[in-house]
Amino acid sequence: MRAWPDVYLPELPARFSVPQLSLFNTAAQKVEPLPKKSLYRMYVCGITPYDATHLGHAATYLTFDLINRFLRATGAQVDFVQNITDIDDPLLERAHRDGVDWKDLAQSQIDLFKGDMTDLHVIPPNDYIGVVEAMPLVVEAVQKLKRADTTYEVGSDIYYRVHSDSEFGERSHYSQEKMLEIFAERGGDPQKPGKEDPLDALVWLSRRDGEPGWPSPFGAGRPGWHIECCAIALHYLNPDLNDEFAIDIQGGGSDLIFPHHEMSAAQSRSISNQRFARSYVHAGMIGLDGEKMSKSLGNLVFVSKLISSGVNPAAIRWALMGHPYSSDLMWSNSLIENATVDIERLQLNLARMEVAPTDSVIQRILDALSNNLDTPHVIASIKTWMDETEAGVTGGVAGELSRALDTLLGITL
Repeated sequence: MRAWPDVYLPELPARFSVPQLSLFNTAAQKVEPLPKKSLYRMYVCGITPYDATHLGHAATYLTFDLINRFLRATGAQVDFVQNITDIDDPLLERAHRDGVDWKDLAQSQIDLFKGDMTDLHVIPPNDYIGVVEAMPLVVEAVQKLKRADTTYEVGSDIYYRVHSDSEFGERSHYSQEKMLEIFAERGGDPQKPGKEDPLDALVWLSRRDGEPGWPSPFGAGRPGWHIECCAIALHYLNPDLNDEFAIDIQGGGSDLIFPHHEMSAAQSRSISNQRFARSYVHAGMIGLDGEKMSKSLGNLVFVSKLISSGVNPAAIRWALMGHPYSSDLMWSNSLIENATVDIERLQLNLARMEVAPTDSVIQRILDALSNNLDTPHVIASIKTWMDETEAGVTGGVAGELSRALDTLLGITL
């Protein structure tokens, strides 16, 4: 599937020192430096396309866009893959509710998502892969799990034994009780009769009446959630078999820590005999009026509606960068209002003939980003530069700072 248009990144002058990037690794429960490499492999879980892009999506994809931009600034290549879960229960349920074909619903929402990512200046993935188009890969992955004797059947459905992976649970660090609770809330079926372990994960659902299915050696059906990402990542990111880890970064929102990322990692290890990701990086949730922003709660703030109302996409990025990426954020109109004021002020300052020194602020931005994407410090540094410029301090090059903001932050003015 085609992604959205590529993003132009102005080159950062060579005189700037780009530090090693450190990120909070959920599996290690601490901030760790990424090893210096010429090629990074990054997989970020994509949308289930049954509703438009909301600010929770934007916050997640902005986080990994910043990582992508920073790693590129080091001179490295980033092989970035993102999936689309274009066949799943919520999509089928929404299509049935609205009386539309599930394929048409998915395509309409994918098109909206691409438009939002274009407006937000998010670098597109190298490979943007729908589950439907990757179905042969998923079937092959299920076959590999079967050959490894890590699956069993419950009726005509196929389940993966999660404890086939000796490290199961070590990426999320949840207790058994917590895992069971979250599993039941997020698409799992711990109470299903016939399962060997309540946490065992569905990898192939036999075709149900009135639902789509795809042919396979084990009967027509469709895949479970976790095996989809596993199959796509292992194929398109082409892991180095000599590396301990198949990929460098597994990314998504914090609601994917369990079960999705834990179970995808377990299944991947059973297939490839490699640990899946060196770093598990998770963005916090966005809330509204005291509750998590989610489709099920119906309290979404849509990116497209903000932009159509006249909000500058740069202000959306700025507002989301005002808090640590891994922390939850309660959204309010004041955030976008304040960000709009800041962006307009920044535009005015960058248009001045004489501005405060810019080399130092660019270096502070690089240093802050390298420290687990410390975007609040980035914004504070830019505001300090604006204060100095407005106070009449000179010696900087506005165009150079403008290009650095574009390259590193996606703030295009």
